Amino acid sequence: MIGYTLELDDGAHFAFTDRWGGVSTAPYGELNLGGAVGDDPAAVRGNRRAAARALGLDPAAVVWMNQVHGNAVAVVTGRQPEGEAPHVDAVVTDRRGLALAVLTADCVPVLLADPVAGVVAAAHAGRPGLAAGVVPAAVAAMVDLGAEPSRISAAIGPSVCGRCYEVPPALHDEITALEPDTRSRTSWGTPALDLPAGVRAQLARLGVTVGEKSHTCTMESPDHYSYRRDQRTGRLAGYVWLDETHS
Repeated sequence: MIGYTLELDDGAHFAFTDRWGGVSTAPYGELNLGGAVGDDPAAVRGNRRAAARALGLDPAAVVWMNQVHGNAVAVVTGRQPEGEAPHVDAVVTDRRGLALAVLTADCVPVLLADPVAGVVAAAHAGRPGLAAGVVPAAVAAMVDLGAEPSRISAAIGPSVCGRCYEVPPALHDEITALEPDTRSRTSWGTPALDLPAGVRAQLARLGVTVGEKSHTCTMESPDHYSYRRDQRTGRLAGYVWLDETHS
């Protein structure tokens, strides 16, 4: 159910799910956390409750987004009323006890935390969002709340890799002109984009520390959802939060 977790100093946490341990049926089996992919809404609600509880979180304290492949950021100050997720691709908070969630199925989930300032963020960096600068926008919103880039730790979750993300030559040239570190070739020799490498490069230029470089490719992994592989499929989630007990 929870494929990866990391606890930082001062009560900051990162977590990423896999696709197992939920109640959704094919083609969404099992732990689909996406509410806009055609799955039974009751199954999604049950999966979200189960994932939150597995992390020791109150499901009502998890903040979701309606992701739109842009660069807009929402600053969250309290619990999210049901059905009122903002139409953005990054959320930021300085409220301990709130967990920020990002949904993906090939795009790059980016989790950020400055435990000293008590500020965290979650960002959805697909190809359009990366090109539009959603990751720098999330860091800038954190800085506005008192974070310092040199103190921010980042985690990049499961996403499609540069060996698998084939794109037309014109699109390859367009994106690599904006972010050269995305330049890649597929394992079969055609133009490709390495979105995780692009996110890492953007964070490094901002002075943000990125964690371990080992990476799970969603398209290659049967334990993860991949839109490019399956088209009709579920969504994984990344979560970031600060314990309420630290100050």
